[in-house]
Amino acid sequence: MSNPRNGDTKPPCLPRNGLVKIPTQPNGLGSASITKGTPAVKNRLCQPSSVPAILSPALAHRSDLPIPSLASPLSLATLASVSSPPSASLVGLNTSEGSEQPSPERLPGSPSERQLAVDEKILNRLFWYFSACEKCVLAQVCKAWRRVLYQPKFWVGLTPVLHTKELYNILPGGEKEFVSLQGFAIRGFDSFCLVGVSDLDICEFIDNYPLSKKGVKSMSLKRSTITDAGLEVMLEQMQGVVRLELSGCNDFTEAGLWSSLNARITALSVSDCINVADDAIAAISQLLPNLTELNLQAYHVTDTALAYFTAKQGYTTHTLRLNSCWEITNHGVVNMVHSLPNLSVLSLSGCSKVTDDGVELVAENLRKLRSLDLSWCPRITDMALEYIACDLHKLEELVLDRCVRITDTGLSYLSTMSSLRSLYLRWCCQVQDFGLKHLLSMGSLRLLSLAGCPLLTTTGLSGLVQLQELEELELTNCPGATPELFKYFSQHLPCCMVIE
Repeated sequence: MSNPRNGDTKPPCLPRNGLVKIPTQPNGLGSASITKGTPAVKNRLCQPSSVPAILSPALAHRSDLPIPSLASPLSLATLASVSSPPSASLVGLNTSEGSEQPSPERLPGSPSERQLAVDEKILNRLFWYFSACEKCVLAQVCKAWRRVLYQPKFWVGLTPVLHTKELYNILPGGEKEFVSLQGFAIRGFDSFCLVGVSDLDICEFIDNYPLSKKGVKSMSLKRSTITDAGLEVMLEQMQGVVRLELSGCNDFTEAGLWSSLNARITALSVSDCINVADDAIAAISQLLPNLTELNLQAYHVTDTALAYFTAKQGYTTHTLRLNSCWEITNHGVVNMVHSLPNLSVLSLSGCSKVTDDGVELVAENLRKLRSLDLSWCPRITDMALEYIACDLHKLEELVLDRCVRITDTGLSYLSTMSSLRSLYLRWCCQVQDFGLKHLLSMGSLRLLSLAGCPLLTTTGLSGLVQLQELEELELTNCPGATPELFKYFSQHLPCCMVIE
């Protein structure tokens, strides 16, 4: 059984029979994955089958190399490509789990080469050029490299993802023991994503992660079987959590939210949880006075729920994402714009009952909006775009994916928006070449997505070279995007990333 620390008691409702702590492992690494930010880039902690070259003697002789001023980021392949004498050995990885890591004295090469390979001043600069996955591999080279790489500064903004099966080791007798999380603590991770865990798993995580009580700021539970009791224990024990995500968790109820939500939470995301309805929003609105961001995907939330927000939240809440809230109508939009007048980010993606009148309410009352997502709103027409262009002068991002009633006329309205930097028109099936001509005057555009627009031709798309400030252009599944067109873009839009 896990040993409780001083003053820590386990909740009686959550038995722990047969669970013991595992001794701290030498490397502190698990098979967990690490994500950067949310929903962005995912890097899996890996154990490569081959031994990549990390540092060659040819590079070691370059003691005058100004590491921070390199023209492009370094990678393992870059370092490996540096030519070296045929007889020279390379500092590599030992992938054998139980093998001893080489000490600096045992590294191959001359004394000066060994000294350079473990010079902490150089390593502190060099390691910034590697991805999270590469850093995990590099940390296995030797103790000196691990000592440098395990500094928290190299892991800021990264979130380890731990699956249930990765939290336990099976002992020869069939018993389970919780894995060591000491390596994560040394690196100072303050954000975790736990996948498929139960109440017991969460309690074991709290007991075994040294920073869990105060040091963890963000927790994400996905496809979890956490119950009301487990949710209450987690938020009671982990006093530092200010960001909470619950995705695909179908065993907690609205009563669990009423009993567990704490005023310190400033950002909450709830999606695909079948027991979340209007009462859950009432709990959120009354128990979270400092809420700044709410992301909600709930099929049973109605217009009534959007009237629960208090005046305090109207002042603090700047981000609201309502995704696939099918029961929300224009009446709900009325409640929302009056309750949350200071929104800067709003998503109504998949709110299929919202019409042009709802967008008019948004445009007239939420003048601070910088991002608006109306994707998968089939009732939106060109009239809604006119409202947006007339009133939302600070808007920088507009998402209109799958708004199938948008035409070239609507794009003519958007052409007057001087602040718009990102425009998404994926699968807008009525947009034609003539509509693209309206966009050519939008010098502020940096990102344009036309993926899946079936009526656009090569002739119309070629005119986009006039948008010289464009940084990203998406043409996936666009019939008019030909190999010749991509070659033309590479010549005339050299600074733009064109996604085929």
